[in-house]
Amino acid sequence: MWDKLKRIWKLKDLRNSILFVLGMLVVYRFAAHIPIPGINFENLNSLLNSNQALGFLDLFSGGGIRNFSIMMLGVAPYITASIIVQLLTMIVPKLEALSKEGEYGRKKINSYTRWLTIPLAVVQTFSMISVLRNSPYQVIDNMSSWSMFLAVIAITSGTVFLMWLGELISEKKIGNGISLLIFVGIVSALPGTIQSLIINFDKSQILNLVLFGIIAIATVVGVVFITQGQRNIPISYTRHMSGSKVYGGVNTHLPLRVNQAGVIPIIFAIAMMMFPPMIASLFINAKTAWIASFATSVNNLWSNQIFYTAMYFILVIAFTYFYTSVIFHPDKISDNLQKQGGFIPGIRPGRETANYLHYVSNRILLLGAVFLGLIAVLPFLIQVFFSMGNVSLGGTSLLIVVSVVIEIIKQIQAQLVMRDYDQV
Repeated sequence: MWDKLKRIWKLKDLRNSILFVLGMLVVYRFAAHIPIPGINFENLNSLLNSNQALGFLDLFSGGGIRNFSIMMLGVAPYITASIIVQLLTMIVPKLEALSKEGEYGRKKINSYTRWLTIPLAVVQTFSMISVLRNSPYQVIDNMSSWSMFLAVIAITSGTVFLMWLGELISEKKIGNGISLLIFVGIVSALPGTIQSLIINFDKSQILNLVLFGIIAIATVVGVVFITQGQRNIPISYTRHMSGSKVYGGVNTHLPLRVNQAGVIPIIFAIAMMMFPPMIASLFINAKTAWIASFATSVNNLWSNQIFYTAMYFILVIAFTYFYTSVIFHPDKISDNLQKQGGFIPGIRPGRETANYLHYVSNRILLLGAVFLGLIAVLPFLIQVFFSMGNVSLGGTSLLIVVSVVIEIIKQIQAQLVMRDYDQV
């Protein structure tokens, strides 16, 4: 391991990329502590401890809500915009055609996602401030319309700045920028959690700590197992002659990962789970009786542990299939194999190959999606049966942290291999 670290450090461009990413993460953590005035932080902490949805959002914003900073929304608006644009890409023919235009289409769709992030950030910022103003904890006492306007502009600007940081990080190919920002936000809460655990240590909680340790180990092992698991599809290439030389006749394989979507389904599912209660909180005090009643019912429904866990599990599975369908295209793979003279033994090239790849992918993806969903909700189940607090955050945090670490390691290894080929 040390030899590999020394090798990474000796490669100037790779070293500079890693240092640049670390620098951007430091900037993010600094900005996450720039507060917006007018908040009762003691009451805000009480609200976050009692509200599961806000607790999740605070976790992924790196404590941005707890600090009421300009980064309080984190990358939530960008994730929401990505979900909307990807759904529209599958529905709107023009966007679907644009997505097939290679690098140009990808840049254009990314541009649409960025522009959509801005109004979503405005709406989510206004919703968040309204939730805090209407909460029974009196988080915000008196905020004038002008102060509200300035807060919305500042927080929206923070989200756009964070989106820009994420894209800069992704360009260095040291992991996905958005995932890395969420990763750092989660890890930044670790010292405070350990400190709180030491200060409030109680011998009667030893069993709970042991159970939490078992959950953590099981989550790490499960995520690594699913992330690394793959099905190898045998591929053969026909022989052909060009002049006096013979080409082809090679046997290889096509790896299909058990979970091709990585950690993205978890992030999408959490974003979707937070959205309804936040919107409903805006209408709890509505003058129209049925609207206020409906908003209250939504909040009560989302506060139900069984419903919340079931919805979370279903969304993780659904987004695993959805995101895999976005990034995995059996038709394209089949066409490329056919053009290169490759085929799957026993399967006819063309449509049958595409159908076979689709069939195999769905079978192994079912295992990956269900397993990923179980890992995501396992802490919720333990919390219900053993009355352990805050385990749900720990389980989801581990799920994301481990997946991001694996992704970073793979990308760095890929860059090392690429440089080996360049030197040959």
